[in-house]
Amino acid sequence: MHISREGQKAKEQVKMKDMSTGAGRFFRAAMIAACIASPLISAHAQGANSEASQHLRSRLFIYDLRDGSSKLVYTQASIWEAPNWSPDGKYLISNHDGGIYKLVLKSDSTASPQKLAIPAGYSCNNDKALSPDGRKLAFSATPPGDKGSEVLLADADGTHLQQMTHNVPSYFHGWSPDSKTLAFVAQRGGSGQYDIYAVPAAGGPEVRLNFDPHQDDGPDYSPDGKWIYINSDRTGKEAVWRFPATGAGPNDVKAQMVVNDDLQDWFPHISPDGTKMVYIGYPAGTPTHNPRNVIIALKLVNISNDVVAKDAKTLVQATGGQGSMNVNSWAPDSMRFAYVTYEALP
Repeated sequence: MHISREGQKAKEQVKMKDMSTGAGRFFRAAMIAACIASPLISAHAQGANSEASQHLRSRLFIYDLRDGSSKLVYTQASIWEAPNWSPDGKYLISNHDGGIYKLVLKSDSTASPQKLAIPAGYSCNNDKALSPDGRKLAFSATPPGDKGSEVLLADADGTHLQQMTHNVPSYFHGWSPDSKTLAFVAQRGGSGQYDIYAVPAAGGPEVRLNFDPHQDDGPDYSPDGKWIYINSDRTGKEAVWRFPATGAGPNDVKAQMVVNDDLQDWFPHISPDGTKMVYIGYPAGTPTHNPRNVIIALKLVNISNDVVAKDAKTLVQATGGQGSMNVNSWAPDSMRFAYVTYEALP
């Protein structure tokens, strides 16, 4: 867990614990945190309205695989979520209080937020990402007068909005590597079931990609465009699965489970070079990804010749959850990724 003083300087290097040892301490602490976590209603991003009741400090870090360090980029006594890296590596984007902000990285790797030009009235949640070509921003928000989250597209600066879905709830999660397709998770027809869909960035009808009667979430493309990785509870707990980007086939016959440890495994993200996957492990028994006050593990597995390794390494143990790493946050160099931790304030 991060233990940082209120006045900690942004340039401070925070060395995180390698969790290859001390697993018992982690799981005991995790179960305690799970017991005190406040249950939330929805299994998806809540938007700005739910943030007002949570008095938290957010800390946005960059983890570096080369030395195992986490560097503090930005901190604020309010909720900031789900950093996503620009394709040129020059800045991050993060959401706060219904808006989306650009954080340009300075020479010391700290950043100051600049709000994007998304019009007022659009309540943005934490599902967003810049296109691989850097030209567009896909995000989820509740438009003015709408009843729930939709998937929207804009220029990278937040201008020239286009609504890509017209059915709620819909939550964007990933771009295809050619910047032509958006993957998102949605409920349709009042089913109460979240499934994976795709829609062309140029506009057009949405296509359902999987049909298993369980809850699926977090679609993220592999950089070669071959796979879509998801988390799913189809084994009785959240685990990481993948299926061909063209669809999982009848009864999801083409879907493959690739990670299933003793945690609740959420939001798999593949590095740009395709050799690594990072994901979030919630404490066993955590029913949704909504709590922000549980002990999470950010875990790494290697990928070689299209095979996902069986053994995962825990890189970071911290207090977090919803908003820590919902969308792909890898740097273009495939050696760093961004994440957020939370601390309750009086």
